[in-house]
Amino acid sequence: MTAGNREPVPRITLYTKADCDLCCAAKATLLALQCELGFALDEIDITTNPVLYDAFREEIPVGYLDGRKLFKYRIDSRLLRRQLQRSRRWLVGRWFSSRSS
Repeated sequence: MTAGNREPVPRITLYTKADCDLCCAAKATLLALQCELGFALDEIDITTNPVLYDAFREEIPVGYLDGRKLFKYRIDSRLLRRQLQRSRRWLVGRWFSSRSS
């Protein structure tokens, strides 16, 4: 959640590594869309963790939206917008239902 807004913010986790042109392109696309679409972005270098390296070495960049796989290799900005809209509806519904309990 943001301080001024009580609505939950979707979180995208981008798994990358150095010297990866596709990773740089994915990060640039996400950064360009971040202000417009309003999501938090975490970048994780898979080479810092052997478990992550084994899991993702053949499929980076890969992005997850709130823990669910969102894309692999390239980002479709139209699909990203749609998934973020769905995620927001789910997060808001979940947040309000837990607040009323």
